[in-house]
Amino acid sequence: MVNLSFQVVLLLGQFFLSQKMKKIYYTSVKISLVLVYMVIVAGALVRMTGSGMGCPDWPKCFGYYIPPTYEKELLFAQDREFEKGQVIIHDEKLFVAKQDFTASESFQESDWELYTKHDYAVFNVYHTWTEYINRLCGALAGIACFAMAVLSFFYWRDKKKIILLSWLVVFMMGFQAWLGATVVYSVLNPVKITVHMVMALIIVAVILYILHLLKPKSNNSKKDTLFSSLLWVSLAFSLIQIVLGTQVRQFVDLQIKKIGYDDMSLILAEPPVNFYFHRTFTFLVVGIAIYMFLRNRKLQLGFSKMNWIMALFGLEVISGVAMYYLDFPFGMQTVHLVVASILFGVQFYMILENKLRKEEKN
Repeated sequence: MVNLSFQVVLLLGQFFLSQKMKKIYYTSVKISLVLVYMVIVAGALVRMTGSGMGCPDWPKCFGYYIPPTYEKELLFAQDREFEKGQVIIHDEKLFVAKQDFTASESFQESDWELYTKHDYAVFNVYHTWTEYINRLCGALAGIACFAMAVLSFFYWRDKKKIILLSWLVVFMMGFQAWLGATVVYSVLNPVKITVHMVMALIIVAVILYILHLLKPKSNNSKKDTLFSSLLWVSLAFSLIQIVLGTQVRQFVDLQIKKIGYDDMSLILAEPPVNFYFHRTFTFLVVGIAIYMFLRNRKLQLGFSKMNWIMALFGLEVISGVAMYYLDFPFGMQTVHLVVASILFGVQFYMILENKLRKEEKN
């Protein structure tokens, strides 16, 4: 009788512990999602400020775990102690210390090896720390996703798919970090920047799918076939717009390098063809969203997030118009990119919500 009572208490303890840990897991998923979006925000700030090469090496920054704040920290000096892996700028080139040593009177090439991954050797303290903060956000997001994956094992008996998806996120975060390194080594290659952005959105989508799996079935059984199809069309068009927008942003970056920040009105004086396609495509994307908004209200489908989507599209249009007609006001590029990524997440989550509903013909 005592053994039976002990087993019952043990089973109850395991059950309540499991339920508690599942709640913690759910919280960890939401924290991971927020931190991934923080990485997107930080990345947008890096793009806006042109800080992508603020740290010319990876994963360290000029060979430091905490980057320098003064240029003199990156210059050769007599009697200065250097550590293995430390980076300096010498003759407009990057050199890496081969071992720990104390510098002699003159620069000795035997103590150094030339950094060969690229030839970018510029220090700007603001760019360096902007990029460094971006990397810190990425590291925090990676830790959060790893913790989420560990906690997912409490779903071993219930939903093994959650475990697989959680560890998939960890793998993708590692792949995303590798992509970030290739972007640096390529000196901000436009195609690699675009892939880096799309990968971030895929990670957001997988985390949202995990949240979807944890959500109970919807009591709302209304489901419209046309509306369901338009959800996918709208999401695909938004992704196309993001890719087009990234390409336009790459053109803007090149123009800024040529013209500088003194006369931003000249940046889009002769825009590329994809700019016109990006701008014209907006009418189609917004038009579909308006039609979906009206159909949702008419059929009373109950998709409350359509209000969010309309608000986000409004912000997208306003920020886009402001950049073109007001010569890129400070922060508008960041707002434009971040709102687009949030919009993508809301649209994808609406598709998942729609999956929970039973088919009902209208």
